Amino acid sequence: MHVVILGAGVIGVTSAYYLARAGHQVTVIDRQSGPALETSFANAGEVSPGYASPWAAPGIPQKAAKWLFMRHAPLIIQPLLNFATIEWCIETLRNCTSARYKVNKSRMVRLAEYSRDQLIALRQTTGIQYDHRTQGTLQLFRTQHQLDGIAKDVEVLKKDGVPFEVLDRAGCVAAEPGLAATRDRFVGGLRLPNDETGDCFMFTNALAKLAEAEGVQFRFRTAVRGFRMQGGKVALVETDAGDIEADIFVAALGSFTPQLVKPLGLKIPVYPVKGYSITVPIVDETRAPQSTIMDETYKVAITRLGDRIRVGGMAEIAGFDTTLHEQRRATLVHSVEDLFGGAGDQKRATFWTGLRPMTPDGTPVVGATRYPNLYLATGHGTLGWTMACGTGRVLSDMISGTRPEIETADLSLSRYA
Repeated sequence: MHVVILGAGVIGVTSAYYLARAGHQVTVIDRQSGPALETSFANAGEVSPGYASPWAAPGIPQKAAKWLFMRHAPLIIQPLLNFATIEWCIETLRNCTSARYKVNKSRMVRLAEYSRDQLIALRQTTGIQYDHRTQGTLQLFRTQHQLDGIAKDVEVLKKDGVPFEVLDRAGCVAAEPGLAATRDRFVGGLRLPNDETGDCFMFTNALAKLAEAEGVQFRFRTAVRGFRMQGGKVALVETDAGDIEADIFVAALGSFTPQLVKPLGLKIPVYPVKGYSITVPIVDETRAPQSTIMDETYKVAITRLGDRIRVGGMAEIAGFDTTLHEQRRATLVHSVEDLFGGAGDQKRATFWTGLRPMTPDGTPVVGATRYPNLYLATGHGTLGWTMACGTGRVLSDMISGTRPEIETADLSLSRYA
């Protein structure tokens, strides 16, 4: 079958690769000049299945109220009085219960763990390189209260069979020697040894080349305008470079997917939550991180990518605004310098922002719609890189008529019906 994928981010490209490997003719369409030039460009660099958690969690409403008044706040809400923002925030708050958190985290971990396994297999099969490391993730707690509050996460990790280690201060330093000089800044951590790191942009571009070798055609600098329907299904996609017909269509446009499918009567609760990152060249190896550290206080990820440090985080509710605010940069610099002071050259750091496609329950929307030849792959939030290979493989199996290796019914849009 001919499959058209709309979007050349990490989700679109991985889906294209697996579909081509399954024997399909695949065309990828994107408005940018190449792969992974929007949300996938400079994300935090984590492949962290064990850390796959919904932002909507018990206690978050109370924490959010405090965050709004922090100097280095992990959450920023701009004064946007529009229905889409208000509705998404309300639905997110409804998911901040213990029962919903357990359900949401469990299905996120399921897809993320499967995705990590697919990534390992892909790396072994192709030898793909992307500044990857396989040294785990360390969630770092600056206060005893934070460390005491990990019970609900540990419960889910145990249930899903995800290896973990609860570490004291000395254990954290043993895992990340660069923290030795700042050991007074934290009390302990939760380490997930099976997590990985890697440059999502490098990976997506390398995989795009492998996909082209499998016959995938990429049509860049091509803006998607909408769908044309016929006989109860999608007949073609309209672009600024002409109409494109296909048997199957996959909408993988991140935060822009909802507005594309809205004319079809499909309502996807995906909202663009703005995130920031800086990329800092390493100047002192002894002070640099070895893998990923999650600074729990500021919700910032500090990741080693080759000879660079990627520092990413924050959630800004600001619609589709992509303005770079220096105050957000200051938060990222504060987190990394407070823990790994002097490891990188901040004068040569680059600053970036991207729009994460977030759902109210944290779980992405992956699977079929009520239209027989239209599929969705969006809403991965901060975990697009973590869940990419699993999403691509699951979609390929669905479209090929093969039963996916994991449960997928609760990933589709139908869960919001």
